[in-house]
Amino acid sequence: MATIKTHPTGEDVTAFLDSVPAERRRAEGHALRALFERVTGEPAAMWGPSMVGFGSRTYTNTLGTNDWFVVGFSPRKSALTIYGIHNESAAPDPLLAKMGPHTTGKSCVYVKRLDQIDASVLEQLVKNAWESNS
Repeated sequence: MATIKTHPTGEDVTAFLDSVPAERRRAEGHALRALFERVTGEPAAMWGPSMVGFGSRTYTNTLGTNDWFVVGFSPRKSALTIYGIHNESAAPDPLLAKMGPHTTGKSCVYVKRLDQIDASVLEQLVKNAWESNS
């Protein structure tokens, strides 16, 4: 049976964000970290080599019982990937339509530029996800 490969690593989040090659994406990563820490009250933790997660919860799926962060993000080259504020199997939060330009995946939201979305709406989406899943 396959196992999930993404776990908390204990690596330094600041060092990871500082190592993001693109200056704008690096700054966006630090801004997202501040927003997520403010909303969740939890410190950022590295999950795998490139995801910054907040909190932890246990879930069971076809791979068994595992832990995963409640909300998080990754400052990827093509887009900021935000986890936990969207789930394709549930009704979409109506706030997503008010956030600004984005696309969605199965369980994440992709944002090309943080300065093009409404930060207060993103903050509310993170708060809603945190409160309903932690």
